[in-house]
Amino acid sequence: MLVGGAIGTVAGMWVSPRHRAKAGVLLKKSAEALPELAEDLSSSVQLEAHRLSGSAWHQWEKTLGRWREAIAVGIEATQQELQNLNHIETETETPAESAPPED
Repeated sequence: MLVGGAIGTVAGMWVSPRHRAKAGVLLKKSAEALPELAEDLSSSVQLEAHRLSGSAWHQWEKTLGRWREAIAVGIEATQQELQNLNHIETETETPAESAPPED
């Protein structure tokens, strides 16, 4: 549910042009928060997994591995998208915005 909410938020921001400038900031903050969220998720799952049998424990370890991989890919994609957004913003600057003030 958390991942779906994040995906929906990002998709909504990309559709709305007036929010693209704020999207970069939000994406950066989200990317910075993902490792902590992954660690919290990992800790919670590990605590619950101790209650399960050996077979179920193995399944949880596989699931955690897939989650960690998916989160790492998501972080990388977010960073790349942020770079693309910054690149697009610098290309669309008007000369008056990027030129130094005249005396």
